[in-house]
Amino acid sequence: MSRSSPEAEYRAVANAAAECIWLRQLLDELQCSISKATVAYCDNVKAVYMFLNPVHHKRTKHIELDIHFVREHVQLGDLRVLHVPTGEQFADVMTKGLPTATFEAFRSCLCV
Repeated sequence: MSRSSPEAEYRAVANAAAECIWLRQLLDELQCSISKATVAYCDNVKAVYMFLNPVHHKRTKHIELDIHFVREHVQLGDLRVLHVPTGEQFADVMTKGLPTATFEAFRSCLCV
C-alpha cells in the first residue's frame, strides 16, 4: 500500500520500466537492439522530479529499491520519464466523468 500519490506513481512507473527493460533485453538477445531510450509518461510532477533528482528525499524510504532501479536506467539512457499534463491524458475518457467537449476531443484522439 502506498503512503502518498507520488509513491504510488513511482511504483507504477518502476513496474512499467522493469517490463520495458526486460523487453529491451529480450530484443537485444534476438539481435534487434534499440538505440533510443524508452519513454515512460507519468502524470505526477513530484514523482517525475524524484526520478530526475539524485538527492535522496526523506519521503522515499518506502520505495528506495524502485528509486534506485529507475534512476539507474535513466542515467544509462535506457529510459526517459516525462510528465503528461492532465489535458493530454486520453485514458481519462475511460475512467472519469468528463465535460462533453473534453470527452469528445479525447474520444476522437482514440479513434473511437
